Amino acid sequence: MPEIREISADRTKLAAATLLELRPRWGTVDALVDFVDTDLRPRGYRLAGVFAGRGDTAVSVLGFREAWHSAWGHHLYVDDLITASTARGHGYADLLMAWAKQEALRLNCEGVHLDSGVGPDRAAAHRLYMRHHLHISAHHFTVSADGL
Repeated sequence: MPEIREISADRTKLAAATLLELRPRWGTVDALVDFVDTDLRPRGYRLAGVFAGRGDTAVSVLGFREAWHSAWGHHLYVDDLITASTARGHGYADLLMAWAKQEALRLNCEGVHLDSGVGPDRAAAHRLYMRHHLHISAHHFTVSADGL
């Protein structure tokens, strides 16, 4: 039976290999762990993972934070949600989305928010979000530093 556990700072490595599939820009597990623990966690970032009896590695990972914005009020923001490519199709991301919604209620949040990339490779993720009653409510615009 899969188990969902919050992953503390001293155990970030348990989530890193799976999270690296979503965030390959960090290159290595160690670089990702350092970024999460040094830069993200001090700003409120938390991790939860699904452990499915396949060792000590989380097969699905949720990175999130409690946040406040003038547009959305108090909310839980999902930064990252990924299931390892070798563990997909077992409903692990569904378990984490349900867990995130319960955590939002526990924190007295007004809702759950996330941004998701676009393109045909994101269709399964978008179906997951819509299955959990999230809807597309905005466009997200960016400019990189070289365009400033």
